Amino acid sequence: MLSENAKRIIAAGGTKARVKRSGMLQVMSFTIKYVPLGSGRFVELHTDRVIEISEVQRVADETGLPVEADTKRAFPAGKGAKDFLV
Repeated sequence: MLSENAKRIIAAGGTKARVKRSGMLQVMSFTIKYVPLGSGRFVELHTDRVIEISEVQRVADETGLPVEADTKRAFPAGKGAKDFLV
């Protein structure tokens, strides 16, 4: 079940988050992306920017949605792709 925060982010089509990058805090835009999984698809936040995996995980935990940045993907603690099927 999605949190209210996650539902708001999906409805808005994305969000902005503060991310530490190269030792500096930056505000980055994340957009909603649907990723095929079997016969369905799951929803995630996406950015093409390079971010350290610890920051990707932090944003996933804060938003309650999976996050993909560059080639890294992180899910909120205790959840997997099947929890975000739409």
